[in-house]
Amino acid sequence: MLKIGCHVSSSNGYTSMIEDTKYIGGNVFQWFTRNPRGCQAKEINPIDFSNFLSLAKEYNFGPFLAHAPYTLNPCSSKEEVREFALDVFKKDMEILEKIPNSMYNFHPGSHVGQGKEIGIQMIIELLNNVIKEEQSTIILLETMAGKGSEVGSRFEELKMIIDGVKYNNHLGVCLDTCHVFDGEYDIVNHLDEVLDEFDRIIGLNRLKAIHLNDTKNPFGSHKDRHECIGKGYLGIDAISRIINHPKLKHLPFYLETPNELDGYKDEITLLKSKYIG
Repeated sequence: MLKIGCHVSSSNGYTSMIEDTKYIGGNVFQWFTRNPRGCQAKEINPIDFSNFLSLAKEYNFGPFLAHAPYTLNPCSSKEEVREFALDVFKKDMEILEKIPNSMYNFHPGSHVGQGKEIGIQMIIELLNNVIKEEQSTIILLETMAGKGSEVGSRFEELKMIIDGVKYNNHLGVCLDTCHVFDGEYDIVNHLDEVLDEFDRIIGLNRLKAIHLNDTKNPFGSHKDRHECIGKGYLGIDAISRIINHPKLKHLPFYLETPNELDGYKDEITLLKSKYIG
């Protein structure tokens, strides 16, 4: 079965995310635990949360992927920004530990001129302060497009972060198809080679999720602008190869394309028609 879903809003509560996912024909979803451009997390309604857990089990949904706010930057040059990242991480882990089969995805950050080596060490420091040996939530480093001073556009950078974390058995990677193509990994013409490189450097056992997005930008542009499925430089043929690849097809795919729910519904219908199973 194709594990597919999209980014859904949590503004109407956790149960609504299940309902929206059912509407679009999905069985997994991603959401923000708090305002993606700010820091406030909405207070959880205990009844709504209990209903969500019951429905998720009934429909066999998951895994669930929470996304950290975009403002989170653990390798900022400003101490207050790093402290904010640590605080958000800790609070979000408290929420996710209550949700079975959950993962937490974050952008590694931007070193803002300090250099990638310093940035990577700061990311490692945050993760070592957050990750507990007994936790169940898997934390995912997202592959980035390499714009500006972003850390994480090269597999080697993600590997350095993983190797520096004490309890790295709780770490994985979320591969964003738009980001890696923009970041000079040619998944259109050389998907097998890219996956071999990922396996050699990081290990495919670390790959836990895929952000399935087309891109508005040509190969190697380092711009990170998502496009609807089949309407960008990846194209539907390459995306079909991705969801059917024997090394990827078992993973959950999360759409982050520029769509509303009906658009996601159409994309999921299209992808299901291309899925061989």
